[in-house]
Amino acid sequence: MSELSQQEKLQAIWFVVSQIPPGKVATYGQVASLAGLPGLSRYVGYAMKQLPDGSSIPWYRVINSQGKISFPPKSKAFFRQQSALTQEGVEVHNGRIPLKRFQWAP
Repeated sequence: MSELSQQEKLQAIWFVVSQIPPGKVATYGQVASLAGLPGLSRYVGYAMKQLPDGSSIPWYRVINSQGKISFPPKSKAFFRQQSALTQEGVEVHNGRIPLKRFQWAP
């Protein structure tokens, strides 16, 4: 089996993230595994940064394994992600999301 190109990895990750339903979240590691890239959770973060401007892929539904928003607290990006999640009904308390209630289980 040949190794995936960078573009193929990005496409696989973006596809998985596009499948996360409103009101649910997934961890970086979960997305990596579902994309066929186990162990590449940091690459998922890289892939989110590479999204084209104006993309409809819901990047904000991806959080860290502790159930937290990864952006620095009180940063613009932190508030943007928190706002997008709460608009979908996800409970966010001090940047933390209760995974037992809101983690996506495809």
